[in-house]
Amino acid sequence: MTLDKHNDFIADLTRNPLPSPCYIVDEGLLIENLKTLRKVADASGCKVLLAQKAFSMFSFYPLIAEYLDGTTSSGLHEAMLSHEYMGKENHVFSAAYSDEEFVAILPICSHIVFNSFSQWDRFRDEALKSGKSLGIRINPEFSTQEGEIYNPCAKGSRLGVTLENFRFNEFGERGTGLDGIHFHTLCQQNSDALKATLHVVEEKFSACFEKISWLNMGGGHHITRKDYNTKELISLIKYFKNKYNLEVYIEPGEAIALNAGFLICTVLDIISNNGEIAILDTSAACHMPDVLEMPYRPQIIGSGTPNEKPHNYTLTGLTCLAGDIIEKYSFDNPLKIGDKLIFEDMAIYSMVKNNTFNGINLPTIAKRRKSGKTEIVQRFGYNDFKGRLS
Repeated sequence: MTLDKHNDFIADLTRNPLPSPCYIVDEGLLIENLKTLRKVADASGCKVLLAQKAFSMFSFYPLIAEYLDGTTSSGLHEAMLSHEYMGKENHVFSAAYSDEEFVAILPICSHIVFNSFSQWDRFRDEALKSGKSLGIRINPEFSTQEGEIYNPCAKGSRLGVTLENFRFNEFGERGTGLDGIHFHTLCQQNSDALKATLHVVEEKFSACFEKISWLNMGGGHHITRKDYNTKELISLIKYFKNKYNLEVYIEPGEAIALNAGFLICTVLDIISNNGEIAILDTSAACHMPDVLEMPYRPQIIGSGTPNEKPHNYTLTGLTCLAGDIIEKYSFDNPLKIGDKLIFEDMAIYSMVKNNTFNGINLPTIAKRRKSGKTEIVQRFGYNDFKGRLS
């Protein structure tokens, strides 16, 4: 978002104050991302799916459906959400399906991906009778990322079938066997990481490429980031489509809503203890858990790094968790109780991962329309906390 848009955004919020805390997703910024993804799809001939694990704001699904080809789900409930609100291709992958889940998934999903040949053996007959497109996830045992918690190819990973355990004779035309391959190894990466991964995938598993009809290259492609090399991505996709006559899918999650969402919060108190500490009405632990899990430092509109600006604060949440600390920031002016702060890039992995630890209320969810008008989509309260308990 440019400085002018930042100023317009803040001015709009001043004129139309929202509850605090509140996630707000900017429709115009979301559309910019979707247009970029559509251009990649059109230029490469691939299909682009929304990975709901990163962004599941279903009130935007009709808009997303105008640009993308469908969704991918990590289990039954995401698949149901896609079926109800998107109505396009509905792909699902799970590390393991239960009998009950699989029965419910069959009628609503277009593509079903298995994590192991054990699961394939277990559900083969029902799956083939359904006439759905069926695939298996591979583990190329090659990764270009750091951080084991986000590395599907880490030693001992449960995700995907390694070459040693792969069965090349399980593939055939739709209705006779598996007809697709899926892999996912990237996390917030550029096309060079995909290129390196595809070299290994092709080297190890190309023996079944002549037998399958589609290849899903997973997510983690940060396509809407300014420095992303879309030309190389398009070239890689075209290479596989043309060489093996395959339908190619990519399933970005973050790229769809990257930098399109914000979290508005309020300063509740300021205390001094080895520096100034601002306690906010939001929480890293509850409302932006990736801040603690990744970890990373989210940007705040108008703030700086420590000592960049004259007034320094440690920003913290309001839970009883001693480590509910967001990060250190500096500001042009001293913070006051009641001041509003706006965290950036809060659409992805926020609403889908937040929680009600300590009974902390979930943030309101709002939209900022292209016209500049804001509207509240969802409010939460005591019953949302109570409903998760017994």
